[in-house]
Amino acid sequence: MLRYLTIPVTPFQQNCSLVWCDQTLKAAVIDPGGDLERILAEVQRLNLKLEQIWLTHAHIDHAGGTAELARRLHLPIIGPHRADQFWIDGLPQQSKMFGFPHSDTFQPDRWLEDGDTVRIGNSSLTVRHCPGHTPGHVVFHCAEAQRAFVGDVLFAGSVGRTDFPQGDAATLVASITKRLWPMGDDTVFIAGHGPESTFGRERRSNPYVADSRLKS
Repeated sequence: MLRYLTIPVTPFQQNCSLVWCDQTLKAAVIDPGGDLERILAEVQRLNLKLEQIWLTHAHIDHAGGTAELARRLHLPIIGPHRADQFWIDGLPQQSKMFGFPHSDTFQPDRWLEDGDTVRIGNSSLTVRHCPGHTPGHVVFHCAEAQRAFVGDVLFAGSVGRTDFPQGDAATLVASITKRLWPMGDDTVFIAGHGPESTFGRERRSNPYVADSRLKS
């Protein structure tokens, strides 16, 4: 069974997640935006074997620590979708703009497409391409555990910003309703910031994408 631990990192309190197979203790880290020593301390505490880096998208608070972590531990970088290449190329400028430590660019070992699968130990997750916040944003869904790691697509009570380059509000809403909702109302999602919620709860009460709002 897949297990996970959420670790808020960077001044933006971005929800980095360690995910691992409880049978093998093989692990991946989703969105290591920074504070690498904090992340690695948890890897050691849990006795995990960190093997991969998975990225939902390439904004600085999600991807800022990726190049250094990959270099230090010789880890493959998986994701995001190739449409986020320009965000990866701009990481050094992003780090300056937001006052983050310098972040190097990198080349993912594997770009992700909608419908792809990623594996860690005996656990597998389905990849859904969910553009709107960034054009190359992806989401990781584990049906067995009823968990989805959605980055900045959806939040408890809110949705991702669409005022960044190549963001688009209509595209974001389509990603949420066509790619996330079919995962099931009982699915718990881990957002890029803030608390967990369920898709069902957001369909009932989210002021941006509740069913009642979109039908009106």
